[in-house]
Amino acid sequence: MKRHAAREKAFQLLFQLDLLDEDVEITIQERLEEEEQDEFLVHLVNGVVRHKQDIDNVLAENLENWSLPRLPAVEKTVLRIATFEINFLEDVPTNVSINEAVEIANRYGDEKSGKFVNGVLSKIIK
Repeated sequence: MKRHAAREKAFQLLFQLDLLDEDVEITIQERLEEEEQDEFLVHLVNGVVRHKQDIDNVLAENLENWSLPRLPAVEKTVLRIATFEINFLEDVPTNVSINEAVEIANRYGDEKSGKFVNGVLSKIIK
């Protein structure tokens, strides 16, 4: 599985986990076919779940005129994935994380989602 597809699938799983508060391992087993259980995908999902509090702290510090609980679920999930990549994955260039996040936000959010995500992530990396 290519990393873009893994990020998109991770977004879908994390979005669901956040809304339904399910167990991560059960969700991965139930929602992914065996051939979809890519190492990078599973690492993203587990990493975001494991570091959620640290990630949310970074996001809260970099949101302007927003609070984390008020963020739409799409933007919050995309930002969590990108923040995890930026802060915890050394093998992923920051610009790749940002570009992928903006693309996923544009696909699943509204017309302003990509710009919003780009703005928050740009503030995080400064």
